[in-house]
Amino acid sequence: MPTAEEWDRIRRDLRFGQRFQGKVTLVPNPGAIGVFVDIGLPVGGFVDCRLLPETADRWPTVGTITEFELWWADERQQVRLKAVDPQFVTDDFDEHVARWRPGWPDERGQAVP
Repeated sequence: MPTAEEWDRIRRDLRFGQRFQGKVTLVPNPGAIGVFVDIGLPVGGFVDCRLLPETADRWPTVGTITEFELWWADERQQVRLKAVDPQFVTDDFDEHVARWRPGWPDERGQAVP
């Protein structure tokens, strides 16, 4: 795990919507928590269950390699991700974004605060 200073440095280079190829490494409680993803950074990636399909049988499984985009990164040393492939994204993504993160389209490409 990087130091707080190293994490700050890593975050300075991150952009919302930045794409990473990643490999799902852990699905601790299918349908309830989310999936952990290795995207080649010294911190872990995570896709929250709210951004995944409602039914866990549509979630990516351990070993799945697919593309993800950066959804959020804050002081916690973890990169929050969203799958790019629509089969791994919640069916109501547009409604979710409109309600909880209406600025998302304009945030893409912007530096992570």
